[in-house]
Amino acid sequence: MSKQLSPWQTMVITLLWLYISRNFAKIVGLESPEPLANLYTRTYFRATWITTALDAGFWTAMKIRTKWLRDLASIVFTVYYLIAAEQADEKVRKVRGLLTVDHLRVSWHKSTTPYLSFFTKALRPKLTRYPPRAIRIPRPAESSYREPVNAWLYFDGPLSALKNHTKLVLDIPGGGFVAMNPRHHEDKLLGWAAKLELPVLSLDYKKAPEHPYPYALNECYDVYHTLVASRGRCIGLSGVAVPRIVITGDSAGGNIATGTILMILQSASNDAQRFLNQETLPPPEGLVLIYPGLDMNIGNWMSDEQMALIQDRRTRKRNKNILRRKSEDYYKLTPDTPHPSDDEDKTFSPNLLPKDTSIVTADDKSLPPLKPPTDAELDLVSPPPTIADQSTTLASSKPRLLQTRLAMSSMISYFNDRILTPEMMRAMIILYVGPHTRPDFSTDYLLSPLLAPESLLAKFPKTCFLTGERDPLVDDTVIFAGRLRQAKYNLFVQRKEMGLLKSKDVFDEKEHVEVTLIPGISHGFLQFVGVFPEGWGHIFRCARWVEEIFERRGGGPDTSEAMGDSRVGNAYHQQRHHRRAPTTESSGDEDRPLEMSAISSPQHDNGPN
Repeated sequence: MSKQLSPWQTMVITLLWLYISRNFAKIVGLESPEPLANLYTRTYFRATWITTALDAGFWTAMKIRTKWLRDLASIVFTVYYLIAAEQADEKVRKVRGLLTVDHLRVSWHKSTTPYLSFFTKALRPKLTRYPPRAIRIPRPAESSYREPVNAWLYFDGPLSALKNHTKLVLDIPGGGFVAMNPRHHEDKLLGWAAKLELPVLSLDYKKAPEHPYPYALNECYDVYHTLVASRGRCIGLSGVAVPRIVITGDSAGGNIATGTILMILQSASNDAQRFLNQETLPPPEGLVLIYPGLDMNIGNWMSDEQMALIQDRRTRKRNKNILRRKSEDYYKLTPDTPHPSDDEDKTFSPNLLPKDTSIVTADDKSLPPLKPPTDAELDLVSPPPTIADQSTTLASSKPRLLQTRLAMSSMISYFNDRILTPEMMRAMIILYVGPHTRPDFSTDYLLSPLLAPESLLAKFPKTCFLTGERDPLVDDTVIFAGRLRQAKYNLFVQRKEMGLLKSKDVFDEKEHVEVTLIPGISHGFLQFVGVFPEGWGHIFRCARWVEEIFERRGGGPDTSEAMGDSRVGNAYHQQRHHRRAPTTESSGDEDRPLEMSAISSPQHDNGPN
C-alpha cells in the first residue's frame, strides 16, 4: 500500500479516517442533538461559538505573566478553540464552575487587548471624527463622598460646540458590577453619538469587590445631581438651562440606572423638603434599559402575580413566546400529555392586580373578610386534626382552580445559556453586595428595582426595554414593564376620577412603556456586534427611542405632574439637601449610607478635563 500511495495521500487518508472515526455518530445522524443549537438563531449561535472560543483562549493564557506573550498566546489558543469547539465548551464549563473576579475581568476586558482591539476597530464602520474624551465629574458640595467620578464623553464635534446643546444621554454601562468601562462599549456609544449628534456621557463608576454596593449607585446619583445643579457646565454645556437628560443602562448598568431614578424620585418626595419649600431634583426625560438585571433574589419559580403580569391580555401577543417557553418546561418532560388550547389561560387577564395577590378559588373571592375570634369561640375550637384526618380530607377534596400553572423563572429555564449562567450571576451578586453587608433581598428595591413600590413606579419617566427572548434575565424585563404599566394605569384611573383628565381620555401604554423582545437571542448581544452584525440594528433602535423621548414635550404628564411639582427650570439654585436612610446594615468602614445632597451653588464652571 505504501508503494502505491504518496506521502501526502497517506496523510490525507489518515486524517480523514481519524475524523470519520471520531464523528461517526454525527455523520450517520445517531448523535444526540445539541440542545442549544435550536434555542438561538443561527447568527447568534455562531457569534456565541466565537465568544466561547475567545473566553477559553484567554482563560487558558491568563496565567502567563509576560503581557506581550500572554496577549499573543490568547489569540493562538483562541484559534485552536475555534477549531476544537467541544474542548472550548468543556474549558468554559470548568472555569465557570470555579469563577473568580479575575476570570470575569479577563473574559470581559478582552476587547481592549491589542490584537483583539485591532480586529474590532477594523470590523467597526467609521462613525465619528472625534475620539472619546476622558473627563472627571465633581461631586455635589454636600455629598458624603469627595472623589470625582470618572467618565468618557462621546461627542462628534469640538468641545466648543457643546455649548449649543441642551440635551444629553447619560449612559451607565454594564459589566456584572465588577468589570468593564465605557471603552468596552464603544460600538454602542459611538453609534449613538453619530446617530443622535448629541453628547453621550458614559460613566466609569467604581467596581466591586473593591467598591461594593451601594458605592456605584451613589456615584451615578451624584453625577446626575451635579449635571442638574450645574446646568451641564461640568461637562462643557452653556449652563443657560437645565439639560434634558435620558438615562440608559445595559445589564448590570440597567440595574444601577433604574436604582438611580428611584433615588431621584425618592428625594423628590421628601416631606422635609416640601415643608421647607425647597426645590427638588427633576426626573430625567426617559429611561432606556437593555437586557437589565433587576432582581438580585434569584428564584426558581414564578409567582402567581408575576405570571399574571406576563399574561395580561394587552401584552399577551408580545409575550406569547415567553409563555410558550414556560409551558414547554413541563410538556417536554411529558410529550404524550395533551396540550391545552391556546385560549385556556386567556380567562385570567385582569386590568389591575391587587397589591396582595394570592391563589384562591372562585368561591373564595366571595367570602367576607375574616374577623378575630372571640373568647367564647376559642373555647369551642376542636382539637387539631390528626394526620389520618388530614389525609382523608385531602383525598376527598377537589383540585383547586389555579389562576396560572406552575412555571420556572427564565434564569432556571436558560441555566445552560452560553453567555450568562447561574454561576456567573451568583458570583456577581456576592461580589457586588460585599462581605460586610447583609441586604434584605425581599425589600431593598435599590438593589432589586423589581421590588420598587407602586408609588415610585407611578412617577417613572417613559421607559423602553430591549431584551432577547432567550435571555436568562428576560423575566426581569417583562415583570418590571408590567409593574410600570400597572402603576401608570392606576395613576391614570385615579386622576380621571379626580377630574384631572377628560372622561374621553384613553390610557396609552406607549406613552409610558415600550418593550421589544428579540426572538432567538440571549444576553449581551450589543457587546459583540463585530461577529453579530444584527446588533447594529438594535443599537440604532435604541437611538431612535432616545430621539422619540426628546421629542416629547416636557417629558409628558407621567413625570412632573405625577410628582405634584412643576418642572425645575433655570431657578434651580437654592440650597437643597437630599438624604436617604441606609437600607442595609454594614460593619465595614467603606460601606457608607446612601446619603445624597445637591450642590449649594451652581456657579462653578467646571469644564471637561
